[in-house]
Amino acid sequence: MKPKLEMIDVAEKRQRPRRVPLIIGGAVLAIGAGTAAWYHASGRESTDNAQVEAHITPLAARVGGAILEVSVRDNQRVAAGDVLVRIDPRDYDVALARARAELADAEAATAMAASGLPIAETTTASDVQRAAGSTASASAASAAAAGAVDAAGARLQAARARAVEAEANAEKARKDRDRLNGLIAKEEISQQQFDSAVASAKVAEAAVDSARAAVLEAETGVRAAESRLAESKGAVRQAQASQHATEVGPAQVRVARARLEAAQARVAQAHAAVQQAELHLEYTTLKAPVAGVVTRKNVEPGQVVQPGQALLALVSLADVWVVANFKETQLGSIHAGQHATVEIDAYDRDVDGRVESIAAATGAKFSLLPAENASGNFVKIVQRVPVKIAIAPEAAADLQMRPGMSAVVTVHTR
Repeated sequence: MKPKLEMIDVAEKRQRPRRVPLIIGGAVLAIGAGTAAWYHASGRESTDNAQVEAHITPLAARVGGAILEVSVRDNQRVAAGDVLVRIDPRDYDVALARARAELADAEAATAMAASGLPIAETTTASDVQRAAGSTASASAASAAAAGAVDAAGARLQAARARAVEAEANAEKARKDRDRLNGLIAKEEISQQQFDSAVASAKVAEAAVDSARAAVLEAETGVRAAESRLAESKGAVRQAQASQHATEVGPAQVRVARARLEAAQARVAQAHAAVQQAELHLEYTTLKAPVAGVVTRKNVEPGQVVQPGQALLALVSLADVWVVANFKETQLGSIHAGQHATVEIDAYDRDVDGRVESIAAATGAKFSLLPAENASGNFVKIVQRVPVKIAIAPEAAADLQMRPGMSAVVTVHTR
């Protein structure tokens, strides 16, 4: 047996020199691989707390009314300017017609006031001349009085036209109130709508009374103008005192100018009312402000909507980005402009990105119940800071990235 043991010892001594280089080589390779892995990892910051974001535009009704047409469906792509929803425009057509009629009335009143100013100036000059005993000034005063009669007649006609319009509006308001009276009993409309109709009817009836009073006032003005005409004819035979002319004449001019300025202000107000009515009519057509995909559609034909009511939302897929919530301990080497790799969970594919900006505060600062470290027991928690990663539009469109998708973001800090 001794010869066999001696042979084994000799074989082991021969193999031992061969194992040493292998062990040393393996150790060198392991150290090198570990060093390379450490170097590779030390130049990157990664997080799986990331998701895709995009611009979401909620659209709401700017005016109330019944929905006449809905031209889109959920998940339909639309271009900027496409018609999405139409609201029944008939009420706003009527409002625009009324505003234009009021504008025409105000312009007519301004024309009458403008014609009354030179009449007042002429009357003043004639009074001064009549105070000096001029027969020609007395004749001019008579002509001015005749013009005043014509102007008073025109005001009477305008007042009667406004009375007719007020009666028509009151009749419409009463009919609207009567129609809604039956609906409120069945609770098919809100009490607010019925109260609004009742108030509109009362306002219209008050407008009728006011218009009728204006007609009576205009009739009185006609009679007063005719009386002044008779007085001016008598003034041709009997001149007035110069003191009276110098006191009354300038006052008449000031009154005529004030009437003209008031009429011009009513014209400006009527112009603004017309523009407002045109805007309301334009708002009955809801168009897409941007290109995108329709989502959260909450409107159907026949539905009655109120101003400010949400109808649908548009998601713009042309500009998407990723928000990565890095730990605050990772931000030391992250800054804007660095290259990033984004892996979308839905596709298991990497997309190149770029660090665009870092949020000004942590996400916890904007939570519903932010932490109050100054009260209670303090427990230090590593906070997350949102970092915006820009994605090329071509890559986003190729992958069909959707807001809310999860992602893994790696920022290359070297």
